[in-house]
Amino acid sequence: MIEPVLLDRALCLPAPDITALLEGQNIVAIPKVAVQRGWTFALYPCDLLIDHLSVQQQYHSYTHTSAQAALASLNTSTVKIEAWARCELSTMIHTAEPLEVLSCSTVWTKAALQEALNQRQHIFLAYLKVYRLAEPVSVSANFVASDKRGKFVSLTSLVLENKLLTSVKVTEFLPVLAEAIFSQRKQQLEERKKPPCFELSKLVEVISLNTSTAAKEISQEARALLGWQASSKISHQPDPDLIWIGRIAEVGNSSEGNEFEKLVRKSLIRLGFSNSIPNPKASLDPEATGGAGGIDVCCREPYPLIGECKASKNQNVPTDVCSQLTYLGQTHFADEYDNSIKVIFAAGSLTSPANRVAVGNKMNVMRPETLQRLLEVKAKHAGAIDLLVLEPCLREAPFGEEADTKINRYIDKVLQDIKLRSQLVHIVKQLTQPDKKQLETAQICSAYNFTVFGLAHQSDWLDNQTVYELLIELSSPLTGYLGRLQTGNLSSDRFYYLRDLLIE
Repeated sequence: MIEPVLLDRALCLPAPDITALLEGQNIVAIPKVAVQRGWTFALYPCDLLIDHLSVQQQYHSYTHTSAQAALASLNTSTVKIEAWARCELSTMIHTAEPLEVLSCSTVWTKAALQEALNQRQHIFLAYLKVYRLAEPVSVSANFVASDKRGKFVSLTSLVLENKLLTSVKVTEFLPVLAEAIFSQRKQQLEERKKPPCFELSKLVEVISLNTSTAAKEISQEARALLGWQASSKISHQPDPDLIWIGRIAEVGNSSEGNEFEKLVRKSLIRLGFSNSIPNPKASLDPEATGGAGGIDVCCREPYPLIGECKASKNQNVPTDVCSQLTYLGQTHFADEYDNSIKVIFAAGSLTSPANRVAVGNKMNVMRPETLQRLLEVKAKHAGAIDLLVLEPCLREAPFGEEADTKINRYIDKVLQDIKLRSQLVHIVKQLTQPDKKQLETAQICSAYNFTVFGLAHQSDWLDNQTVYELLIELSSPLTGYLGRLQTGNLSSDRFYYLRDLLIE
């Protein structure tokens, strides 16, 4: 049984620093006094220790929003003590040499660390195992004098809702970081090693405003790789849209015509189409139905597309379906009809006359299975289906029933491109693990060509420029499969493995 901890004092730290400790972004603090190993204490948020430097000057950009919010919380009558800590190690820094590694491993800029060193000729560095309090304690804001910032204060000097606060008893232990993660990061700092995934912090910053499921999953994976949290249990959960996507082919091959129509509209929205000019006779509302009064499907962005839906595999598609698409399109969308992409979503085969009409009017026929396949690729690889790349495929011959084959060839090409990138990531992983080496483009290119094509197919080998461009893409903060040490030069940029690009 773990013995309770009685906290009778607090270390006053800048509010952004405490936020960073609670986010797992920091495992160290820079107090103004020495902190002994084994000491336990609450963490009281206060103003910045270096008050003549701005937040932007003191903290890395990915923390600016949270840092400003933490400081703003001090401008109220009360603040919350949300955490306590146990000191696991205390050291002193006397020279500027370790500051670059320390900056890469924390939220502080090198300029802020240098200023702290200049002011005091040394930096106390306290390694803190941080725990959340089960119940935050509200105390008076700005009660601590400025000369106490970075120092200890007795809890009896703080006011708790107009009452005297003497101590806080901790019986429930809620560590911010698991022991293994904390120990690994502590060892890296002690050995003055830069974290191998530091560039991923930019990824967290970039996607912080994106609330989609995919963005959250990438953010969680990035945080885990940075050591800010344990690996997420939901980081590889399937896209919930795959449930209805998996029904497209089944419904399209049934007699549920209205349901198929709704799924087609829902699919086009998921692919990125929209109807920027609402029209009662054609919409992308998944719950609406078309029928004789209007076109089943109408999109205007990123390019005009009109379509008719015909479920039931056991019935041939008559000429009437093609004629209806032409008539309604020309009647209600005369200005856009000629430039519109025309699609018949149908499970059944077109009759010979219907197919001739479809070909003559440049109408694509897409099977429910093909539409489902498009959506499954989109759901598993968010950026894989580019509607502007798909557009030429839909505008060019062949049309009619043969169009379904060309659309499947487009999907095959997309999957091949993903496979190529997955193979590159795997090659880098094999060559750089477990020592976390960094490789130049030429090394990766050679290994890829030998592994994938071999000497017998040298005509298929990729050149260094092509591989370099792919590596830049894979090391982008928005993808985060590889890391990159940048020089801006093909021959000297170096790459290393971060996470797998999985293909199902």
